[in-house]
Amino acid sequence: MATAEVESLPIVNTNTCETSGCGKEAKLQCPTCIKLQISGSYFCSQECFKGSWGEHKKVHKKAKEAQSTEIKPYNPWPGFFFTGKLRPYPRGPLRDVPVNMERPDYADHPDGVPLSEMAVRGNSYIKQLTKDEIEGLRVACKYGREVLDVAAAMIKPGVTTDDIDAAVHQACLDRNCYPSPLNYRGFPKSCCTSVNEVICHGIPDKRPLQDGDIVNVDITVYHGGFHGDLNETFFVGKVDERIQELVRVTYESMMQAIDIVKPGVKYREVGAVIQKHCQAHGFSVVKTYCGHGIHRLFHTAPNVPFYAKNKAVGVMKPGHAFTIEPMVNVGSWKDNLWPDDWTAVTTDGKWSAQFEHTMIVTDTGVEVLTARGPGHGRPHFMDQVAS
Repeated sequence: MATAEVESLPIVNTNTCETSGCGKEAKLQCPTCIKLQISGSYFCSQECFKGSWGEHKKVHKKAKEAQSTEIKPYNPWPGFFFTGKLRPYPRGPLRDVPVNMERPDYADHPDGVPLSEMAVRGNSYIKQLTKDEIEGLRVACKYGREVLDVAAAMIKPGVTTDDIDAAVHQACLDRNCYPSPLNYRGFPKSCCTSVNEVICHGIPDKRPLQDGDIVNVDITVYHGGFHGDLNETFFVGKVDERIQELVRVTYESMMQAIDIVKPGVKYREVGAVIQKHCQAHGFSVVKTYCGHGIHRLFHTAPNVPFYAKNKAVGVMKPGHAFTIEPMVNVGSWKDNLWPDDWTAVTTDGKWSAQFEHTMIVTDTGVEVLTARGPGHGRPHFMDQVAS
């Protein structure tokens, strides 16, 4: 709008005139500001508005520039039915890893195929790690914990999951670790970020986290030939009480399952513990995904389901390394997959939470290798509630 072209002003609620030095009661608002959804911009008269126009129109320019650069959701899959309110956003660029950094075999494969895992696919043999191998795994898990703590410090409204991915990627490189998810079976990012109804494997993008969201950040690092894997679900701002309960119960179910880990326990017993606790609070456990063996391979035997009456094979022995990582839903346990072939969501659009630790079976019990601090440590969401 040119300087000479000033529109008539509609009458609105009483405010103070924004013309410098005026301060009179104002009942008029700039029509362009209304269109651009700019708050304020009240004036006492057409004369004050015209007199302030040269300076005031700069507000319009800034707003238009901001709106033109605003990242918005988009739908790359016309006709696809979304089960919940979450939508994909544009993603940031692929991130580089120094060529001289040690990496797993899939890192440079054009399709991200983990050849070493494929070689033992279908084999139910569970490797018992040596003392040296356990130490290698312990170091990788220590770095994984540090990287997740970096991500945890970023969680707040306005931060994008791509921002989190960038920080995770750099934190891995700072520790001479390869971010295990990067190019694993073609996954395009360095961590998984699963928001609200996303059960797992959410791809970081440009969507800003919003007050009331929950987000799971899943970290795995590769260091010294071993993978260390863990995740936590975080609150973003003020979260609904029922969703807070979902997160708490999910964490409790993981910890109760960890408590039974010791030599001689059958892997199928883990799911019974998790399902019993979650169902007692009216939640359901996901059946499509499960915990897994981990060491030099990212995913291997044993499979560790979250639900009761499963058919998991194997008995725990000293030196077994694996994850327990229950995924728990407010509504149905069933899942759906976005067309990106990664993002798993609830079929009813209701929200989901997850926690994960990597552990090693000892002679008498279990050592949680990804714990936060002494013992099992305190999860970050408890700090968020306390604050």
